[in-house]
Amino acid sequence: MQHHHHFYIDGRWANPVGQDLIDVVNPATEEVVATIAAGRRADVDKAVAAARSAFESYASTTRTERIDLLNSIVEIYRQRAQDLAEAVSTEMGAPFTFALERHVSAGLGHLTRAIEVLKDYRFDERINSTLVVREPVGVVGLITPWNWPLNQIACKVGPALAAGCTMVLKPSEMAPLSALIIAEILHEAGVPAGAFNLVNGDGPHVGQAIASHPDVDMVSFTGSTRAGILVAKAAADTVKRVHQELGGKSPNILLDDADFNGAVTHGVRGCFANSGQSCNAPTRLLVPADWQEKVMEIAGRVAEETVAGDPRAAETTIGPVVSRTQFERIQDLIETGIKEGATLVTGGPGRPLGLRKGYYVRPTIFADVRNDMTIAREEIFGPVLSIMPYRDEEEAIRIANDTVYGLSSYVTSRDIERSRRVARRIRAGMVHVNGSRGDTAAAFGGYKQSGNGREWGRFGFEEFLEIKSIFGHYTA
Repeated sequence: MQHHHHFYIDGRWANPVGQDLIDVVNPATEEVVATIAAGRRADVDKAVAAARSAFESYASTTRTERIDLLNSIVEIYRQRAQDLAEAVSTEMGAPFTFALERHVSAGLGHLTRAIEVLKDYRFDERINSTLVVREPVGVVGLITPWNWPLNQIACKVGPALAAGCTMVLKPSEMAPLSALIIAEILHEAGVPAGAFNLVNGDGPHVGQAIASHPDVDMVSFTGSTRAGILVAKAAADTVKRVHQELGGKSPNILLDDADFNGAVTHGVRGCFANSGQSCNAPTRLLVPADWQEKVMEIAGRVAEETVAGDPRAAETTIGPVVSRTQFERIQDLIETGIKEGATLVTGGPGRPLGLRKGYYVRPTIFADVRNDMTIAREEIFGPVLSIMPYRDEEEAIRIANDTVYGLSSYVTSRDIERSRRVARRIRAGMVHVNGSRGDTAAAFGGYKQSGNGREWGRFGFEEFLEIKSIFGHYTA
């Protein structure tokens, strides 16, 4: 790949306005593996101008033309799967097999889902004598994170292209390599010049410039709640639509009739997957108080079977966290959990045994965690699980909902009706019942400070559409 120091603007690889560079660090080795150009507001202006110029033409393309274009993207994406996995593993430390089987496949799933939605979507609807038309919202700014880079790029870019929008993408400066490959894929697939643009850089410069730009009609942001607030404030002066998928502190309620061995194992692995760097990870494990000792035993065993190490090694289960800053923050939170009186079941501060470099975190489990403790309230974003005992079902629901977040949640019971009843009462955008997996045809998103709007399937597609009522279009 030869485009580290270029941006993709108006159908070609363009030189940046400035000469500043940003290091890309492999978190497994702590070594700089690449440098990328750092964008400025002037670079964003060029990209937005290209997207604005291309909008009218691209928005007028037919359903068939967009489906053909997306099919071409999918075909080339499949061909570049190994390159994409290599990039993800290098930039954010995911084990290579996990990068290929989970990260790459997640992106592919959103692209193919965009095609399926577009095939059957009704853009026009008659209501009495009115024609209600759903049209592309316009030029969209896409700001994506480092933890699931392909997933988040694909679940924005795919629906936006399907809807007829043009766009400017700012990927995370910590995980930009896979995004550059995506730009190569879109170019090879024949995306019209200006319909897709990419500018690398950090949030204060490129992200803020996109969010505040008067010619950007919508911004779709995925990241921390803190950064999401800044994006919303930057967008406010131009009254643009803001879609946000933010943080989470997801409760995992095991009711007293659950299969604890299976449910605890599933929950711990879900918490630790991707090194704990998932906004919807089940990080608060709520269990009946008289089951806590047994749960600690099961969870501790699963944690000790979790292998943190070289992303290339076959036995590795999880890789490092993404950066020194993340590593140090997680270490501080683990220390805080100990100071505030939580019981350390396994793990703790420092790197796993035998690892002297790399941002590796020991798979850590706390028990006797109260909901007023820092580790129960703050999103840790690492392989750290809090076991929280409860007295009865009502207290479990109260604890689950006692959070500023509301992204995901999990409920397990041998009685499916009981799981369904509890699921209805959880204030979160998603509930996984009895170990169920997510469905890209359904909606992904959260309540409260976990964001607004939805991604995935028809719901994510409609975020990129505007609604127009043409009164009197139909005569009697």
